[in-house]
Amino acid sequence: MRPPPTLSAYLGRHFIVGIATMTGVLLGLVFVIDLAELFRRSWGRENVSFLIVVQMAVLRIPFMAQKVLPFAALFGAMLAFARLTRTNQLVVARAAGLSAWQFLFPALAIALLTGALVVTVFNPLASATTSLYESLESRYLRGQTSLLAISRSGLWLRQADETGQSVFHARGVSRHGTELSDVIVFVYDEDGRFAGRIDAGNAALEEGYWRFSDVLLTGPDRPVKRVDDHRLPTTLTLEQIQNSLAPPETLSFWLLPGFIATLEKAGFSALRHRLHLHSILAGPLLLCAMVLIAATFSIRLVRHGGAGLLVAGGVFAGFVLYFLADVAYAMGLSGNVPVVLAAWGPAGVAALLGLSTLLHLEDG
Repeated sequence: MRPPPTLSAYLGRHFIVGIATMTGVLLGLVFVIDLAELFRRSWGRENVSFLIVVQMAVLRIPFMAQKVLPFAALFGAMLAFARLTRTNQLVVARAAGLSAWQFLFPALAIALLTGALVVTVFNPLASATTSLYESLESRYLRGQTSLLAISRSGLWLRQADETGQSVFHARGVSRHGTELSDVIVFVYDEDGRFAGRIDAGNAALEEGYWRFSDVLLTGPDRPVKRVDDHRLPTTLTLEQIQNSLAPPETLSFWLLPGFIATLEKAGFSALRHRLHLHSILAGPLLLCAMVLIAATFSIRLVRHGGAGLLVAGGVFAGFVLYFLADVAYAMGLSGNVPVVLAAWGPAGVAALLGLSTLLHLEDG
């Protein structure tokens, strides 16, 4: 049963103020820490100015907002419920015949709506700013650009060394990027001039070189030459190729399913992107779980004089959940746990724990 609309709006306003306050506090701390870390990494680099560092820190804020939002919901809900309990407003609501579930309804509804808006509206903005941040970081701090691009037409790969660079295009990929089929390679010298072209039926990445089979070699001022086997030196490794894939954080919720399909069609593993997609989808449930856990620590403890226990319990619950979520995510990335379980498990467990504890405290 829903509480009266006026009371719902009043309780909802307290929750919104609490979560907004804690989001601002946590984001402020994260921004200062990020800024200090970026200054440390850019120390001694003449091409990195103060404005670039600040710009990078600002671009990272939307991504970090998604990370801190569950904890902001936990601490913000604790703050709101503790304030209402301390001023005896929840006592009056109980005396009027309202149960704990009725005055929790506005907070849960707001958490669910906030989570849905974050997934559908805020996430595309965060992914766009994260993509810009990654570009600036690669340019100014890591000194490299992406080696790999995947589209519906196939795979594009670039390698460079002191002798020049080569640009690969392949229509088919297998063994997670170490074997290519229907390959075309454009070779350039150290001055950027076109030096030749390699057309091959297959290419395989070996240690220190690419090995081509069924090869057609062409180039300026030289006749076409067909060979069965050809080698092209390279410094690329499998890890470098896989790390050049677009990070899942730079793709919005709406683009991830299509990119996952393209990755799998190209022969790459989309495990990391699938896990990220399900983690985004589990966000609304996680926010609701945080509200339930906050209620277990704030509805009764403050009323009984346990303010210190409230803070300690909430902080402990937040860190335990963060640790479990990280462990589940790592196990999902390793393939030891199904993607759905790794992404939804922490949120589901937290929701069940909060729900069962409230059932015991309020109805048991």
